[in-house]
This record gives sequence, structure tokens and C-alpha cells, in this order.
Amino acid sequence: MLKLRYRYRKKVPYMKIGFIGTGVMGNAISVNLLKAGYKMVVYNRTKSKTDNLVSLGASWADSPKEVAQQSDIIFTMVGFPPDVEDVYFNSETGIFAGAKPQSILVDMTTSRPSLAQKIYQEGQKRNLFVLDAPVSGGDVGAKNGTLTVMVGGDKESFDKLTDIFEVISQSYHLFGPAGSGQHAKMANQIMIAGTMTGLTEMLVYAKKAGLDLDSILTTVGAGSAANWSLSNYGPRILASDYTPGFFAKHFLKDLRIALDSAKDMGIHLPATEKAEELYQTMVDEFKLGNDGTQGLIKIYD
Repeated sequence: MLKLRYRYRKKVPYMKIGFIGTGVMGNAISVNLLKAGYKMVVYNRTKSKTDNLVSLGASWADSPKEVAQQSDIIFTMVGFPPDVEDVYFNSETGIFAGAKPQSILVDMTTSRPSLAQKIYQEGQKRNLFVLDAPVSGGDVGAKNGTLTVMVGGDKESFDKLTDIFEVISQSYHLFGPAGSGQHAKMANQIMIAGTMTGLTEMLVYAKKAGLDLDSILTTVGAGSAANWSLSNYGPRILASDYTPGFFAKHFLKDLRIALDSAKDMGIHLPATEKAEELYQTMVDEFKLGNDGTQGLIKIYD
């Protein structure tokens, strides 16, 4: 079920997309969908973060409920599991209060597998299609339409969205029933934890040894230690650019979900525990949660 992108194979213009949560990632995804010709209605807690989308032709709604009432497909991409819970289940303003039967609900937030299953079960009661579909690729992938989408849910629902996935991603895969997409994203974040801590300590070590850091990035990136974090975040660190492609506070949330899920499954992940400890120091002690994940290097300084 692995799908590689071939852009704009076909569009379904009669299906209106709602997008809730237009931060760094959600905004870029929405821009690509608008450019591909989809009609959209958008909502974000900070309305100004939708201004560029409205200028491109999207319409604004005052609540998730209103988005759901006007849309055939509703995407959500918010910050934390409690935000997801409120966006879907709030009895006055939530998606379930407004979604039409046969609508497709897609949560792209990195969230708890158990919450993805809860949303799916509620959707079943209401004759709605539900997928959990977190993504990887950061701000660059969102802007370029080269994300990787990890999906949980029914194949019937998955198949309905392949044209949209081809617009926003370079690959997408259905991993199994509800919650499976979130589990796949946890596996992804566990891997990133290792590359981010490795990148950080590699630069700290190389700097102390008096090595040229630009040359180190070039050399290490050409060998067996090459990885996405090094290529994308290494140059930002050298430029003292800590703007978030992905917020450190959200990555800490992800690591905590991964460790909680690991505990539920009876497994021990000591390296991930150490990464969680380091990011907790960055976010809670150094108050750098709104920096990008590359800001981890600040705690070494």
C-alpha cells in the first residue's frame, strides 16, 4: 500500500476540504491544496494565521463545528492531545457537533493512539469515515509537498484520499486499523530523537576540538552518518537559526507519548528516555519550547 507521488493525477473538485489548525505545518499543507484547485474552509484559534489562505481563496469559519458543517473532508492538525479532544468532542463547537454523515475526518496531529481509536469509534456511531494520519518531513516537506503520511483506519477511507495525499506528500502508507498511523509516527519520532541528539553532540564535540563546522557538516553528510536532521537542521544551527520547522515543545510531547505507549506495550527504550530528558530540560528549564528542535544545542552552551 506504499504510494509514491505522481502529482495531481486527478482532483475531486466537488469535495470541499475543511482544515482546522493552520500553524507552520497546517498552513503550508493548506496552501498546496488550494494551489491544486481544492475549495477550502479554514479555522484556527488565531485567526490571523489563516489570512494568507483566505487571500488564496479559502473561506473562514468561526469554529470547528462550522468547518464540519461546510466540508466533505475535515483535516485537523493542532498541538496536543487535549486540543484534539476538544476540537472533535466539544458539544458546542466540535467537529462531531457539525459533521455530516459520510464525511471523512482526518487527524494529522501527532497524538495518542488511544485517542485516535476513540475518535474512530465515535465516527463509526455517526456514519463517518475516520483516519489518523500524522506526517513527517517538517516545514520543508509541508511547503514542498514532500511529506510522508502514516495512516491508520479502514482501507475504504484511505482509498478515498489518495488524490489528496498525492498533492501533499511524496509517500503515504496505510499501516492498519485506527491508531496504527500514530504508532508509526511514534516509531518515526524515536528515530528522530537519536538523530537530533547525535547531531547536537557531534557539533558540540567538533567545536570543542577546533574543527571547521561547515566542513564537518559536509564531510559527515557525505558518509554513513548522513541523515535528514543533519542536512536540514545542521546548517540552521550554524546560522543560529532556531525558528521552528517543528516546535521543541511538540517534539517533547511526542517523545512522552512514545514512552507512554512503549510502557503500555511492556518495552523499555532507554535512549529515547534520555532524549526526552534532554528536551524536557530545553523546554521546561530553559523555556525554549517555541524554538525549533535544533535549539537543543543551546542547553550545551
